[in-house]
Amino acid sequence: MDSSISLSLRRPREVQGHHHLKALSRKGHVIIYSRNEEGMAAATAPKQAWPPWPPLLFLLLLPGGSSGGCPAVCDCTSQPRAVLCAHRRLEAVPGGLPLDTELLDLSGNRLWGLQRGMLSRLGLLQELDLSYNQLSILEPGAFHGLRSLLTLRLQGNRLRIMGPGVFSGLSALLLLDLRLNQIVLFLDGAFGELGSLQQLETGDNHLVFVAPGAFAGLAKLSTLTLERCNLSTVPGPALARLPALVALRLRELDIGRLPAGALRGLGQLKELEIHHWPSLESLEPGSLVGLNLSSLAITRCNLSSVPFQALHHLSFLRVLDLSENPISSIPARRLSPLVRLQELRLSGACLTSIAAHAFHGLTAFHLLDVADNALQTLEETAFPSPDKLVTLRLSGNPLTCDCRLLWLLRLRRRLDFGTSPPACAGPQHVQGKSLRDFADILPPGHFTCQPALIRKSGPRWVVAEEGGHAVFSCSGDGDPAPTVSWRRPQGTWLGRAGRVRVLEDGTLEIHAVQLQDRGAYVCMVSNVAGNDSLRTWLEVIQVEPPNGTLSDPNGTMPGVPGPFFLDSRGIAMVLAVGFLPFLTSVTLCFGLIALWSKGKGRVKHHMTFDFVAPRPSGDKNSGSNRVTAKLF
Repeated sequence: MDSSISLSLRRPREVQGHHHLKALSRKGHVIIYSRNEEGMAAATAPKQAWPPWPPLLFLLLLPGGSSGGCPAVCDCTSQPRAVLCAHRRLEAVPGGLPLDTELLDLSGNRLWGLQRGMLSRLGLLQELDLSYNQLSILEPGAFHGLRSLLTLRLQGNRLRIMGPGVFSGLSALLLLDLRLNQIVLFLDGAFGELGSLQQLETGDNHLVFVAPGAFAGLAKLSTLTLERCNLSTVPGPALARLPALVALRLRELDIGRLPAGALRGLGQLKELEIHHWPSLESLEPGSLVGLNLSSLAITRCNLSSVPFQALHHLSFLRVLDLSENPISSIPARRLSPLVRLQELRLSGACLTSIAAHAFHGLTAFHLLDVADNALQTLEETAFPSPDKLVTLRLSGNPLTCDCRLLWLLRLRRRLDFGTSPPACAGPQHVQGKSLRDFADILPPGHFTCQPALIRKSGPRWVVAEEGGHAVFSCSGDGDPAPTVSWRRPQGTWLGRAGRVRVLEDGTLEIHAVQLQDRGAYVCMVSNVAGNDSLRTWLEVIQVEPPNGTLSDPNGTMPGVPGPFFLDSRGIAMVLAVGFLPFLTSVTLCFGLIALWSKGKGRVKHHMTFDFVAPRPSGDKNSGSNRVTAKLF
């Protein structure tokens, strides 16, 4: 009886071939059959041993081991609870998917759209791969019901606009991949319901605009990648809505400027990568304000120097990568504000020199990668503690193996040079030889230097007129080639700019000679093996002003007086000369007024005079007509 039951469950086609059972229904892997008339007759024969009908039905209706079937075009056996339907030329989501599916791979098909509720029955689904289809439409609510989904891959489709509601229902989603689409816009609220999202990949799109509220609601997003799109500016207002962002990658963008404060709102950001911005030639001093980075990479851009001013406040920075920029030198002590810096990578740049004390102040510094540059040497004095150096990448540099690299030879067995240790480009007798190939005891003439000596100089006594031009020449020999410097009579070293300057070939040049330029000048040639000096003298002849006028060494017309400037003493003298006549005049006036005032009391205000009236003509007998009058 046991054998007949097993036959009806596992080999239904064989049983049907004998016409004993007829299929009534099929559910999962359990098949229910009924007897036809021929089977009933055969059941009465003594050779058949069929069990009683009720026990058979009880055994057949026991629960199966799966909650659904597997679509014929898919593979359900390679992984547990996984349905693999990749590259099956499907134009729609197949039906009959098991309800307990946790991984559904529909990549590489011809799906063109996803309607609302199409996958809502797969409540246990954790990973959904819809990459490399022809999806151009995602209706709002297309992923409704996928409350357990953790990973959603949509790269390689034809999506154009991300608007609100598309990802509703994905409250548990952690990773969303939107690369290689045709997305132009991220509208406000596009990701608003993805409160648990931690990683968002948006590269290789046609993205030209990110709305200020596009990333609103992404409270837990920790990693964001924007690469190979058409953004012309950094979407600062949108990025400021990501309070938990830890890693930001901005790759292969045609952006020429990182404005001051563009990333100010990202207080939790620890890793910033800026890669392949061909138009980025410098970093503004305030471009990284508000950040507290531990890792910064600005690679394959067009920086011509290390952006010290933009970096000086990053006291917690541990890794700095400036590889593949046209940076030619690292000056002394400019990196000292980065007190916690441990690794510096500058491979594939244009480095020709690393100054002494370049890394002083970096007490935790242990890795330097300057491979594939133009360095001829790397002196021990560049490092605060060479013995603390663990990794040094120097391959691909034309190194001159002289006494300046003896320290490197001493540490060659302990240092990690990577897969390609540094090799000598000169002198001729060691050319091409790796540092690891040298013996502990060096043959004579290996890794040696010759001290600097002055071989050629101009006149040691130079006479120049005031306002004229003076030139001193000086050069030296040595191995390595020495540097030439000049010192002023006051003891200060002269630079390469200004009225008094040192040219590239070591020549000292003085324009518009002044009286105070008179004195001694010292030429110093030096290298790592020693130095040599030469003392010269400049005599300045004072030029008398023609016709009593003041001389002006910068004047173009002789005899024309130049501008006359007064100092404080001269101004005081001029004021005194003008004030004395004025004071004398005022004093005289007041004296005259005083004298007039004293004589005013003796003045009489009356007078007496006689008046004689005219006599009428012919009147000879009249008396005298004299009248005395007094006027008051």
